[in-house]
Formats: sequence, C-alpha cells, structure tokens
Amino acid sequence: MIVRIMGEGQWKLADSRLVELNKLDDELLEEMDSGDEDGFRRTLNALLEAVRRLGAPLPDDALEPSELILPAPDASLDEVREMLSDDGLIPG
Repeated sequence: MIVRIMGEGQWKLADSRLVELNKLDDELLEEMDSGDEDGFRRTLNALLEAVRRLGAPLPDDALEPSELILPAPDASLDEVREMLSDDGLIPG
C-alpha cells in the first residue's frame, strides 16, 4: 500500500501494518469527537510517525498513486475533519 503524508511524500507500507494504524486512527476519532485538541495533536503525530517508521520512503520523483492520504503534521482539527470518511482516515 502506498501512503502519502501531505506535504512530505509517500511511503510503501505492508497491508499487515494497517492494524496498528487503525488503532491510532480510532484514538484520533475519539479525540476529535471529544474536542481534545492536545490528544488529537499527539495522536496525529503518532500516526504519521508510525507510517514513517513502518514504511519505506519512496523517492521524491516517484509518481505512484496513493491508496491512503494522511494530513500534514500541522493540519488543524477542522482540516482533518474534512478528510474523514465513515471509517476515519484509514479504511477498515
């Protein structure tokens, strides 16, 4: 799976890693629903760091279609809300 972090680039991630990312995505949704700005920021950064840690970065000149697009680390709570589907940022 190819994951894009807006403003940073793309990472290739094994599909098996989605379980870990989904846990963080669920936490992020809970924090957004409760309006916990500090928790939201902390969990968003943990989610993005997990992608960076678990994935292999693609070269900057690679033009692979992204199967998953995540917000930039400095995205606001409202910006992330606009990106959400019923499943959150990560399907499943």
